[in-house]
Amino acid sequence: MSAKPNDNRNVYLDQVVQQKVQLEKDLKNRRSMPARAPVPRSEAALTAAPAPVTATNACDVRITGFWRWRNVIVPPNAYVVHSRRGRSQPVTIGLGESFRFDPVTDAFLVVPAAMQTIVIQANTICKERQGLLVQAYVQWIIDDFEIAYRKLDFSDPEDPMKIVNVQLREQAEAAIKDKVATMSIDDVLADKQPIIEELTARLRAVAEGGGDPDKGLGLSIVTVQIKEAVVCSPRVWEMLQRPFRAERDRAARVVELENSSAVAARESAAEQAKAKLRIEARAEQARLELATESERLDREREERVRRAKLDAQAREQTLALEQARLAQEAELARIAQQAELESAERKAESDRRREECAVAVEAARRQIDNDRSPESVRMAMVRALPGIAKSLPNPPQLRALTIADASLDAALRSLVSELKSSADIDSHAMVRGDDDDETRAR
Repeated sequence: MSAKPNDNRNVYLDQVVQQKVQLEKDLKNRRSMPARAPVPRSEAALTAAPAPVTATNACDVRITGFWRWRNVIVPPNAYVVHSRRGRSQPVTIGLGESFRFDPVTDAFLVVPAAMQTIVIQANTICKERQGLLVQAYVQWIIDDFEIAYRKLDFSDPEDPMKIVNVQLREQAEAAIKDKVATMSIDDVLADKQPIIEELTARLRAVAEGGGDPDKGLGLSIVTVQIKEAVVCSPRVWEMLQRPFRAERDRAARVVELENSSAVAARESAAEQAKAKLRIEARAEQARLELATESERLDREREERVRRAKLDAQAREQTLALEQARLAQEAELARIAQQAELESAERKAESDRRREECAVAVEAARRQIDNDRSPESVRMAMVRALPGIAKSLPNPPQLRALTIADASLDAALRSLVSELKSSADIDSHAMVRGDDDDETRAR
């Protein structure tokens, strides 16, 4: 908080007064419990329905049964202490312990067993008399409930931990203020570990008793952390930041100048490199063009040589093919001539064999004729006589001669016999002539 320019009030004093009023209000034991109904005595009350469930904002405690026969069901994450009239020690004490409850003679207290977190915002004054807002938090838990319920106030029906949290918060704020008062602004902003160590030591001395259970409150400090430390005065905060900002501006300016020089040098080097690259690129391009032209000429020369070789090979192949064709034609002509000669030889041989066969057949026929009996010869001649007669010339005249004389008849008969003998002789001679012809033919 900051005051107006024309306001002469002490703002810090006003904050302290407001915090004092709020602290007194928080530390008041709020015992405004709802009025308890009188215990019914009639017969109808004994048969009444079970009392409804009673729950608080801290622990969900269920109370069942009726009148003096009731049961208190405690959740497993809550401590409970149950006392009875006429006993100096609790009847039931522990974590999540349920029990039978008589509202006439008994009383009980239920406290959450969960870890508690206290948020602290301490308005402090450092060694330079400047206001600082230190934000911290403390986490604690009940370590020994048998000690804690005797020494601490858990009687708030809505928040049993409220008063304990307020007390621990005030002690923590006091410890933070005492430690910050001996430190400078730079120390507080730069290193918060001394504040954490001082706050932890004080709270553990109060809550845990410094190792003596009889002096402690039955609590255990889990952790202590400083979240933030803020300078209350904007002007002081600005002045604190001014050297850093000036240093940062100077460093930034130096860096900017160095960067400008480096950029200029890099730009110059880059331009030189670009010019060098352009020159090298042109030289490389000229070299590549020359190499390309040389490769083109080499390819053309190689192509001409290759084509000349191909032409020579083609001519050689054509000549070889022509020679092969001529050789093949000559071979075919020789084969045809040889085939003709062989055909002529085979024909001559066939003719000779036919002639031999004909001669053999003729010889065989003559042999057969030679081997014929005279009777067969005569029969052949008789069969041939009509043909012979036909081939004879026709006589100019025919004369018939009748012989009536017996002597003439006998003479005629002897003439016929002589003619027949002459015919036999002629037939044998003809057969022998055929045999001689066959012999000569052979």
